[in-house]
Amino acid sequence: MATQHSRSAARLMVMPAIIALFLWMIVPLVMTLYFSFTDYRPMRLTFECCVGFENYSRFMSSSAFWSSVWATLTMVGGILIITVVGGVFLSLLLDRAMWGQGIVRILVIAPFFVMPTVSALVWKNMFMNPVNGLFAHLYKFFGAEPVDWLSQAPLGSIIFIVSWQWLPFATLILLTAIQSLDSEQLEASEMDGAPAHKRFWYIILPHLSRAITVVILIETIFLLSIFAEIFVTTGGSFGTRTLTYLIYQRVIESQNIGLGSAGGIFAVILANIIALFLMRIVGKSLDK
Repeated sequence: MATQHSRSAARLMVMPAIIALFLWMIVPLVMTLYFSFTDYRPMRLTFECCVGFENYSRFMSSSAFWSSVWATLTMVGGILIITVVGGVFLSLLLDRAMWGQGIVRILVIAPFFVMPTVSALVWKNMFMNPVNGLFAHLYKFFGAEPVDWLSQAPLGSIIFIVSWQWLPFATLILLTAIQSLDSEQLEASEMDGAPAHKRFWYIILPHLSRAITVVILIETIFLLSIFAEIFVTTGGSFGTRTLTYLIYQRVIESQNIGLGSAGGIFAVILANIIALFLMRIVGKSLDK
């Protein structure tokens, strides 16, 4: 049993790491909050302190604000649906005994380790290119007109690209949950004559509820900051400008640090609201 002296020594040794982590998180946030109340445009040599909530008002009243929020929520919702449904299907498939099961699992999980920029470039140039892409050649082979996916269906294309990258994560979590299921329950239900779809609906799916809520929570936190895939493929055009990309345009392209900082604070608040909402859902799921 740990003594009071050993616990104090452990706290003392951990304290520097905690302080460094706290400063690493809090200093950028405080600086962003400070700049959000200033008119700071370095390229124009403009700096005016204490402009109040003017930046917040300008950012939220701009014509691109609500469309960026809608694009963000649409992308997150679409990606979650694809990854959760696809993850459940793939986890059930990978749980079955098959030849080369280990290799198949590695191939399914591999896309998660591809950098977002590389993934977007591969899909943009090798698959979705309307002239030399694989999809274009398939369309020509069947006598159809190639589709320029990134201009004709930009939102769906980005959702598909990001889903391809996050599907292995959901599959891995759900596969682990399925493998923890007591096989005796499935065997008993099968002996009682329960068909496969009822075994899935009444036994497997309830068992996966906790894993699904965890997948939704983790993915949502990361997906709210989608940027690289949009930057590489559409550049924020064709209705794909998310809240993160709008902040980037305000800070980098417009060189308005104050306005971009106000957008960043709003994004932090929005992310925390969604995270708290999802945490309550996860908490209720874990209490069952």
